[in-house]
Amino acid sequence: MAQKKQKAKEVKSGEIVKGSLTQEPVGAVVEQLYGRTGARGEITQVLAKILGGRNEGKTMRRNVKGPVRIGDLLALRETEIEARRIRKNITKGAHS
Repeated sequence: MAQKKQKAKEVKSGEIVKGSLTQEPVGAVVEQLYGRTGARGEITQVLAKILGGRNEGKTMRRNVKGPVRIGDLLALRETEIEARRIRKNITKGAHS
């Protein structure tokens, strides 16, 4: 059987690669707080409006670790993946 050889991508220093985490951080402002999540409630889910980049003007749900208030600025490394919604009604497990 023939083996396929993968081509190695060469990235020059300082070059921005589309779709990777090597892009510059994008600013976002917190518009709404949804609630606490995480195993111990250490994560806050927020609605953030993107201030620049490819998704400028889009609002998306994000998880933030640490203290956060409405109007705070966030530096997002990527703006394509949105956080899953917090489930309010848990029907299984120890919380029922």
